[in-house]
Amino acid sequence: MTDALPAPRVVREEGLPARVTVFEVGPRDGLQAETDIIPAPIKAQLCRRLYAAGSRDVEVTSFVPPTWIPQLADAEQVVAALEVPEGARAVGLVPNLRGLQRALDAGIREVSVVVSATESFAQANLNTTRSGAIDRAVEVIAEATRQGVPVRGYVSMAFGDPWEGAVESDAVVSAAGALHEAGARTIAISDTIGVATPGHTASIIGEARAAGIPVEAIALHLHDTYGQSLANVHAALRLGVAEFDSSVGGLGRCPYAKGATGNLATEDLVWMLHGLGIETGLDLRALAATTLWLSRIRSVRPASNVARAFQAAGLDAPDYAQEVTPA
Repeated sequence: MTDALPAPRVVREEGLPARVTVFEVGPRDGLQAETDIIPAPIKAQLCRRLYAAGSRDVEVTSFVPPTWIPQLADAEQVVAALEVPEGARAVGLVPNLRGLQRALDAGIREVSVVVSATESFAQANLNTTRSGAIDRAVEVIAEATRQGVPVRGYVSMAFGDPWEGAVESDAVVSAAGALHEAGARTIAISDTIGVATPGHTASIIGEARAAGIPVEAIALHLHDTYGQSLANVHAALRLGVAEFDSSVGGLGRCPYAKGATGNLATEDLVWMLHGLGIETGLDLRALAATTLWLSRIRSVRPASNVARAFQAAGLDAPDYAQEVTPA
């Protein structure tokens, strides 16, 4: 493994956040739609590698029925094998009160919920109506809050829908507002099929803020179908947004959204943020090595631009059996 890996030149831009939370969704959103099923010990080791790379905000699995997403049927096994560092988060996505109880019984102490900005996606992904999904999420937030468990919310299909096309901003803002009013600490406005552009991103964020959702409670969840994710991050940074979802190696796509490609790759996001002088607490080399490690196990080519560039510069993939200790 070479010690002479590239690094972004730091050129600061006035008015941007000094530090950004990179919310890692690789172990959940990144693996849920892959055709191969990763064994629970490898998933747990993935989480350990992410924590060792500096990740402190990781969505580790989902407690949905195994018939919905077989790739995550081993949620309890994964959580049981986790080693979560002091001060780090291990978040589990839950679809309803039953899923919440499963998560709590497994030892999860922070959860996330999903609603939809569109009726079609609510039916396809959440097996209910748009309003039914919001009601169910509000119910989960209420019970989790009663038990002292923080909740993160997602508004899916916020920028476009494969069945309905353009999505009205009022639908996005009303769904986000319902989650915020119910007590969700963060609302991730989600470009589920990757069609957003910077102007559209700025417009939605502006309308959410105008509706009373503070910028501190807004995150962005981006897919990179049309290569616009980093441009959308930059537009959001200029408005004060300081939390972005990403997936190590660019893993993941939405299984219910035809044509949706991988999430924004964590390494690519961190390269840009570090180049802007924004702190993340993340180690680019360790992230890229994690991508190469998992790609070797899965016998696939890494999707991340940074991981491929680092590999070309001499970064090797660690042996799959090499264990790590979370930092």
